[in-house]
Amino acid sequence: MKKQVLLFTIALITMTYSNAQEKLNINTSKSELKWYGDYTFYFGGHYGNVTFKEGYFIKSQDVIVGGEFVLDMNSITSTDIEKADANESLVNHLKDPDFFDVKKFPLAKLSITKVKYQDSTHMHIEADLTIKGITKPINFQAEVDYSKKQMTTKFKIDRTRWDISYNSNIKDGAISDAIGFEVKLSL
Repeated sequence: MKKQVLLFTIALITMTYSNAQEKLNINTSKSELKWYGDYTFYFGGHYGNVTFKEGYFIKSQDVIVGGEFVLDMNSITSTDIEKADANESLVNHLKDPDFFDVKKFPLAKLSITKVKYQDSTHMHIEADLTIKGITKPINFQAEVDYSKKQMTTKFKIDRTRWDISYNSNIKDGAISDAIGFEVKLSL
């Protein structure tokens, strides 16, 4: 009987350690989020950056299985406009209620809910994205480079799903409803 209890205890400890999860904090100074918005029918658009406030991956059995990343929406910049007053005007407009309403919603968040690996470095990610207090599911492809300790991805969202409605109903093609993101998350 003692032998069976000992074997059961060893098996339980082994299962606990083999299913253990590790939290890996990202390096916010090395991680990047680039955004871009295009005009619908005209060439051009605007682009810039938003910085990460914090974030982490969940790793289990040597692979990424989840994570959560928080963006500081007050950090939004435009990198395509060189003239200082025009740049400031665009950034202030992006912080207004008809875009990101930064005074009321200073943070945005992405929470990974499911990861499906296509091979050892490519994955399909399902996540919940929260902008302006509205959470919607999204999915995208990503690539992880374990030797560089980073994950990269590019994806677009329909901004109207998060009540980012500025000029979304104008028929002359002023601004696309799509916002693109290019993300590099580094440990």
